Amino acid sequence: MTRELIDPADIGTHYDEGSPIGDELRDGQIHMWYWYDNDDEATLPEAVQRTSIKVTDTLGLRAGERVLDAGCGPGQTAVYLAQRFGVHVTGVTVSNYEIERANERAAAEGVSGQTSFLYDDFMDLSFPDDSFDAVLALESLQNAPDLPQVLSELFRVLRPGGRLSFSDFSLESDSDPDRVATFMDTLKLRELPTLTQWLEYTRAAGFQVEEYTQCGPRVFGKKGKYLKEAMGQRETVAAKFGEEALTEFSRRHMGFFAPRKHQIGYVILAARKPSR
Repeated sequence: MTRELIDPADIGTHYDEGSPIGDELRDGQIHMWYWYDNDDEATLPEAVQRTSIKVTDTLGLRAGERVLDAGCGPGQTAVYLAQRFGVHVTGVTVSNYEIERANERAAAEGVSGQTSFLYDDFMDLSFPDDSFDAVLALESLQNAPDLPQVLSELFRVLRPGGRLSFSDFSLESDSDPDRVATFMDTLKLRELPTLTQWLEYTRAAGFQVEEYTQCGPRVFGKKGKYLKEAMGQRETVAAKFGEEALTEFSRRHMGFFAPRKHQIGYVILAARKPSR
């Protein structure tokens, strides 16, 4: 499913406005959660961290490698990678809020020397060819104005033999297209590919796909658990940001919950740039 072209500046504004409360709720990571079942007692930040671990483990990172975090959010994922694997992470985003918060977080965690955060458009990256050993994209490709173009750019900046891992939403059922359209408008998505289409896009960019999974039932399918966890933090968030800001945040994200559980999947895909 494809929508009208979205300006990157609008994406930046979208995250400038939504990331502060999202950052607070999810402890520095604004991507999706992963719960095993309704009895899973993981907190929201713990469930979000599970997604980070599942996606980044597919990269097979080694100490000293150069990693591009394409759509880095408020920086907690980059901090995690630097601390766990001893890698050097460059995060790019079109959100000024996220750059500021990511730099603050990296400094507080003592990894400023291993991380940098830049305002850069992944449709036309400012890095030379073969700059990185690995690229991570946690729910950022979904906002690309042109998926083939952004995947081509990520391919370009990877060295031969370098790895790409990403996670993103997928279309599992278009039986109720109005609900899906509301979801896409809320998240500023131009496209919502199926798993098969994600594979086709990745291969068309030149990558060799090495691993993939669709874990939507444990991600979007647990949106009810997210609501319960978020409501448990309501008083804390309201005290920090104010009732008006919290009400507006809730209003802006209401459309996220429009689709049925079976309509929205969650793809994790790992691929490699062929060696020369």
